Amino acid sequence: MDENIIILGSGPAGLTAAIYAARANLSPLVIEGPQSGGQLTITTDVDNFPGFPDGIQGPDLVLQTRAQAERFETRFKTGTVTEADLSASPISLTVDGETLTTRTLVIATGATARLLGLPSEARLMGNGVSACATCDGFFFKDKKVLVVGGGDTAIEEALFLTKFASQVTVIHRRDTLRASKIMSDKAAKHPQVDFIWNAGVVEVLGDTNVTGVRLKDTVTGETQEVAADGLFIAIGHSPNTQVFGDQLAMEKGYIACKGRSTATSLPGVFAAGDVADPTYRQAISAAGTGCMAALDAERYLEALED
Repeated sequence: MDENIIILGSGPAGLTAAIYAARANLSPLVIEGPQSGGQLTITTDVDNFPGFPDGIQGPDLVLQTRAQAERFETRFKTGTVTEADLSASPISLTVDGETLTTRTLVIATGATARLLGLPSEARLMGNGVSACATCDGFFFKDKKVLVVGGGDTAIEEALFLTKFASQVTVIHRRDTLRASKIMSDKAAKHPQVDFIWNAGVVEVLGDTNVTGVRLKDTVTGETQEVAADGLFIAIGHSPNTQVFGDQLAMEKGYIACKGRSTATSLPGVFAAGDVADPTYRQAISAAGTGCMAALDAERYLEALED
């Protein structure tokens, strides 16, 4: 039997879509990927989500939102989508070898951290190289660490790491940060944070654990080695759209939506959260588009019945 709605992803976008779809009696099925809850599960303090005046831990926000979706009888299935035929009627998905069909689909698969792509980075991943300060910062107590990046993500990671590391050095390819002014000012004033400007990492040093990095000056081309115990990569994210291939219209790799809706280039397929948002990438904006996607899907189904 065809599902009314399948939601791919269980972060704030997917869970909010589930709440709204369930309240519309659509009996949503949420497919959870390998990182249930999305990026919020590796986020500590969330101070800017409305309704929590004292802040809330990222994993707790996920659990509470999931419990709300379950209260309205949302169903959950853990698995990975390996194939998708979005132009089929009904839409067809292969989840760990099982074929599922649905009248509407909400894609809320989020985004994944980008890496430098260096062989030495891959070799030392988990042995001093990390893409998640909140996951691994604890292991660098009283150590010197480096953070690569210049946006809000990089500065947030750097400031978080000051809770553990003795010194945090931010490495940026330009001579000014892309981060917001408030974040930049906070980092500049922090006694444990310093900066190396106009530099890119060309090699991570160390045999079994990180001992430092080799940097190349983006202006002069000169190289230098900097000693460190850890390297955190914070250079942005890539939307998780690989399984959909070229079936959907994209904008810079992100799923393109029509106008002020969450409708994609294919009928019955909607997108919400970071997979369609290169600009804001916030939990609250993801949740908002999750609400929109569920409402758009509900109206789409009503139009089919009419």
